[in-house]
Amino acid sequence: MRDVVDVEIHAPQETVAELFSDPTQSTGWMEDLERYEPITGAPGFPGSTYRLVSRSGKMDFVGTVVSRELPNRVNLVLESAAVQVSIDAAFERAPSGATRLVSTEDFRFKSLLGKFTSVFAKPAIHAAHQKQMDAFKRFAEGA
Repeated sequence: MRDVVDVEIHAPQETVAELFSDPTQSTGWMEDLERYEPITGAPGFPGSTYRLVSRSGKMDFVGTVVSRELPNRVNLVLESAAVQVSIDAAFERAPSGATRLVSTEDFRFKSLLGKFTSVFAKPAIHAAHQKQMDAFKRFAEGA
């Protein structure tokens, strides 16, 4: 299942791309995130891995940076016991001078039940994705 969110952020493209691609900044804008834990590699660079630990303890992820072509794009994979999320974040300079962030998330649910319920959960998944990108927008504009 794929979900796309498009937001305009009133900050320079280079700043937005750097903040988004740096997992050490995640606790500044991911509201359910308790902490970031590095696992391997230089944080935010291709091949590096890290753990995102949620406050609820229900949905922790291991992240892997797949590619980083700043200030234009970053690709990540987040994996939990239930789902794998491939994230493509594209950054473009908007005519207004702001930055347009297009976040595309592809979900692969691991269980048959997860695959089945994902069809019905699409509106909730989109709402959560939009909420995360709105939180990132506030964070980046305040940086």
